[in-house]
Amino acid sequence: MIALQLLAAAVTVVPGPAPNNAHDLIAGAEHAIKVNRLEQAGVMAARALGSGASGRDMDRLLADLAFAKERYAEALARYRVLLKSEPANPDFLEHAGIAAMKTGQTDGASRYLSAATSSGGATWRAWNALGVAADLKGDWDEADNSYARAMQLAPSEFEPLNNHGWSLVLRGKWRSALPFFEQAVALEPKSARARDNLDLAKAALSSGLPGRRPGETETSWAARLNDAGLAAAALGDKVRANAAFTQALEVSGTWYARAANNLKAYANR
Repeated sequence: MIALQLLAAAVTVVPGPAPNNAHDLIAGAEHAIKVNRLEQAGVMAARALGSGASGRDMDRLLADLAFAKERYAEALARYRVLLKSEPANPDFLEHAGIAAMKTGQTDGASRYLSAATSSGGATWRAWNALGVAADLKGDWDEADNSYARAMQLAPSEFEPLNNHGWSLVLRGKWRSALPFFEQAVALEPKSARARDNLDLAKAALSSGLPGRRPGETETSWAARLNDAGLAAAALGDKVRANAAFTQALEVSGTWYARAANNLKAYANR
């Protein structure tokens, strides 16, 4: 409880120099964040605050901890404070941009991420996030360039590949998207999102409907059929879209509301 109360305090707690051990606590907490030991980081941050730590390093720790814990509104507010004194800091700009995007502030995200990627030290995550922001604006040229830079910087990461594929799907370019999804799944076979996107692209380009996988539940199969219907609808294949939505209703075992609504909406076009 004490730790939670301390972390809820203002960014700068007590002005003036911090005790000697505060620096070690802050450094240890930042390292814990990097290795995803967030509970440990929180405890160390609370201890640093309790010892009277304040200033730029403490402010950054609280911003980084909020970001790591996906408290994006809080993180954005804290990075904005930090950027007032360091407006060109690429780490602050990157995290502020991602936090802004996570909180639905697309224009702000684009500004921060554009500034971050204008520097020479931008990470693949900054470029990847800029691509997502470009997709949200429908700026396809910027999206293509951003994802290409992200993939160049991190060829072993699946996210830029997966996101670039989805960007192409948003434009109706299913066939162009397919190899990106295939590469993403090859790099990260355990990613459900990448596998689902690959299945969706294959369903969109197939003349048939998705079959049931061994051991797959009816609900999962119905969801994939529904997604195949959406893909077919996006391609203008009304017959296959209706067939997919109808089969999703039949195999689910219950009234599958999403497929039913899609079937009704598409039938009324």
